[in-house]
Amino acid sequence: MKNTKPDTPLHTAPDLRGKVALVAGATRGAGRGIAVELGAAGATVYVTGRSTRAQRSEYDRPETIEDTADLVTEAGGTGIAVPTDHLDPAQVKTLVERIDKEQGRLDVLVNDIWGAENLVEWDTPVWEHDLDKGLRVLRLAVDTHAITSRHALPLLLRHPGGLVVETTDGTDEYNRANYRVNYYYDLAKTAVLRMGFALGHELAPHGATAVVVTPGWLRSELMLEHYGVTEDTWRDALEKVPHFAISETPRYVGRAVAALAADPDVARHNGKSLSSGGLAQVYGFTDLDGSRPDAWRYIVEVQDAGRPADVTGYR
Repeated sequence: MKNTKPDTPLHTAPDLRGKVALVAGATRGAGRGIAVELGAAGATVYVTGRSTRAQRSEYDRPETIEDTADLVTEAGGTGIAVPTDHLDPAQVKTLVERIDKEQGRLDVLVNDIWGAENLVEWDTPVWEHDLDKGLRVLRLAVDTHAITSRHALPLLLRHPGGLVVETTDGTDEYNRANYRVNYYYDLAKTAVLRMGFALGHELAPHGATAVVVTPGWLRSELMLEHYGVTEDTWRDALEKVPHFAISETPRYVGRAVAALAADPDVARHNGKSLSSGGLAQVYGFTDLDGSRPDAWRYIVEVQDAGRPADVTGYR
C-alpha cells in the first residue's frame, strides 16, 4: 500500500481485493479514515455523505465525498462517491440498488453517519437545550443508521460472511459508567452501541457479524481546526490540552475496521463494543506514526483519575 508520507513506518494492509464496502458518512473524520484504509486493502469502497464539490451540507465544511473517493483510489482501492442523505429512505434505496447493479454484492457496511457537532449545545441540560437541535441530533445519529441498515442489509446478507460496523464515541463499558456531554449526545452515542448489539443477534443466524467500533481521541479535521493545529503540528496543542497526547489519526480506526473485515473468524466479536486501541492489541496494526494509542484505557486510568498527562505505556 501507499503510505501517507515516505518516512512513516511501513504498514502491511490486509487483503480485501474483491470485497465491496459501503462507508456511510465518509466525508471526513473516522468515516474518511475507514474508507481510505479499506481502499488500502484493495476493496471497492462506496463513500457517501451530503458534502460534495457542488454543494455543502449545513455543516458547511470544505471536505467532500469526492475527495474521500480520490484518497481511497490513491491508497490502492476503488473509491466511488455517491451523494446521499441517509435521512431520506428513497435516496438510500437508490444507493443500494446502484451497488447491487454495479457489484452484485456488499461485504462490509460501515454506519458512520453523524454530522451533529454543530447542533450539540455542550454541557447544557435537556431543559435548556434547544429542542429542535436536540431532536435533529437524534435523527442524524439514530434514524440514519436504521434507514441505511434497512436497505443495505438484504444485499449484504446475499453472501455469507458480511460485516456491519457501527461507529460511535465510547465503549459500552465506558458509556455505561459515564455521562457523555449532555442528554442528547449521551443518548445518541449509547443508542448506536445498542444497535450493534441488536444487529449481532439478528445477523448471526444468517452468517453475518455486527460490531460497534469507537476511535479514541480523534484528530479529525474538525478537532485539529478547533485546537488551531494541523496533523503535522498537532503536538503544539499539548501545552493547552496535555491529554491530547493520547490522540490518534482517523486512519487508526480505519485500520481497525480493515483488520476486522479481513478476519475469517470475525464472528468471535459479534455484538461486541470494540475500540481502535483494543483492536490494535488483537491484530497488531499501528497508527501512521507506528504507535498504538490505547485511548479509552488512558482516559479511565489517567485523565479521569486526575493524573498528570503521561502516555507512557499507553501508546
